[in-house]
Amino acid sequence: MRLRALLDTDALGLKLLGGEDELDRTVRGVMTTDLRDPSRYLSGGELVLTGLAWRRGPADSEPFVRLLVQSGVVALAAGEAELGDVPEDLVLACARHRLPLFAVHESVAFATITEHVVRQVSGERAGDLAAVVDRHRRMMTSGPAGGGPDVVLDLLGSDLDLRAWVLSPTGRLIAGSKVGGPALPADLCGRLAAEHLSAARTGRRGPHRVTLGSTPYSLFPIRSSGRSPQAARDVRETVLSDWLLAVEADASDWPEERLDLLQGVTQLIAVERDRRDAARTVRRRLAQEVLELVQTGAAPAEIAARLRVAAPVLLPGLGAAPHWQVVVARVEWEGGDIEAGPVAQSLLEEVLVDPLATGPEPSDRIAVAHTGDEAIALVPLPAVSSEHDGSEAGILADALLDSIRDPLAAGLDDDGRVTLGVSAAVHSAEGLRGALEESRHARRVAAARPGRVCAAGHQELASHVLLLPFVPDDVRRAFTARLLDPLRDYDRRHRAELIPTLEAFLECDGSWTRCATRLHLHVNTLRYRVGRIEQLTSRDLSRLEDKLDFFLALRMS
Repeated sequence: MRLRALLDTDALGLKLLGGEDELDRTVRGVMTTDLRDPSRYLSGGELVLTGLAWRRGPADSEPFVRLLVQSGVVALAAGEAELGDVPEDLVLACARHRLPLFAVHESVAFATITEHVVRQVSGERAGDLAAVVDRHRRMMTSGPAGGGPDVVLDLLGSDLDLRAWVLSPTGRLIAGSKVGGPALPADLCGRLAAEHLSAARTGRRGPHRVTLGSTPYSLFPIRSSGRSPQAARDVRETVLSDWLLAVEADASDWPEERLDLLQGVTQLIAVERDRRDAARTVRRRLAQEVLELVQTGAAPAEIAARLRVAAPVLLPGLGAAPHWQVVVARVEWEGGDIEAGPVAQSLLEEVLVDPLATGPEPSDRIAVAHTGDEAIALVPLPAVSSEHDGSEAGILADALLDSIRDPLAAGLDDDGRVTLGVSAAVHSAEGLRGALEESRHARRVAAARPGRVCAAGHQELASHVLLLPFVPDDVRRAFTARLLDPLRDYDRRHRAELIPTLEAFLECDGSWTRCATRLHLHVNTLRYRVGRIEQLTSRDLSRLEDKLDFFLALRMS
């Protein structure tokens, strides 16, 4: 029941002393106490009744109210039988903490209020649950939920006071209830997705209970409406693509009826998910056709014709032909016979949605195909207008990583990897073949890096760093040992700092003055150290070739 309903019942003898803006809070229980610290007996959602016996002076009100608020109490009702009017210090403390405060007339027993609240809450819960179950059944028999997942979540919020959100495996907010509070912050979405993926990898059945901060959440997996939990041979086939329903509540003590209801809600949302996936079929086919033309060396005119067909589907209403980027993704698992291509395809379709976008529809502008174990995305970019400087906003590898790293790392656990490569934007069909190769090269650069989730962009392909990851480990070790081990040994024996001196000398482009200033050395001391480096390695740091060898050795070490 709502706090507001208490004021509408004259028999309760309640007078509001503060908190008028908070009267839509929901009461889930009632407790009478005169303990100075009743927090260990509170679970949240209570109306607390007190005769003020805990108060010995004005200074006691602030800590008492603070403990109630920290415990999730929705309101405080103070009796007037002992002290007469409610003390002003208690009124002020409640106002500071935005805790609604009622005065209980001395003629009204706390037992009367308790009985009324318990009767109302129990009756409303039973009635609401029956109503929602009935609506749930009718919605299931009438096909997909009109209006999308938001309608179902608003129903949960209005009828059961349950705040709930649908999240993608990367933590993108797909849908959320508009009833009962503010939107879920993006960082919290990511943490909930990570907790869900981590729990899913253990094989435990949902819902999974987690507590973030002091708030409990129950996480329900949303699977395809035509797939049972046992349909996948391996949880890794679907863990990176299944949505989840996050409910702000602890479902561990729910009755079976309510759990069944929430499972039904996940089925309704799964219908919407399947509808979206079915709509992607055309875009996937277009991507597959374009990529087959590109990879088989078809004439640019033929590829351009296919792109002209694809552009209206991917960017309806766009007047000019877009530019394109290519993104390649690969999902690799250790052990197990897992078809990685479809997994990478579903993941890439999700990853390439703007992380600030909500709802399932923004992904309708992405075309992803898969071939073998890799997925390839054609991402349209709006054509550059004359008011721009010639550069277009596109997908950046670092931005992709920021939005997916933490949640996906939890789902990959210790036996999976995701690597992505991003091409530069191309302005014509002739550039697509080069963009595809560029994105594949970038993905190989990402694969050579440590970490479960790695990405590299086209900007990194114009540097020596492109070459270094592909040097075999034994060659790398032998090369660096031959050049740097004599210096390391000398530094250990004499504390001479030859390695730091070498690094600074190269970073200063061989300038004696700048390097000496940077190291706070006299130039003669610097010359002595460089001479020692040349003597120990039989190299000449005035020669470009030797400088380059030292530079690469330091980078590979």
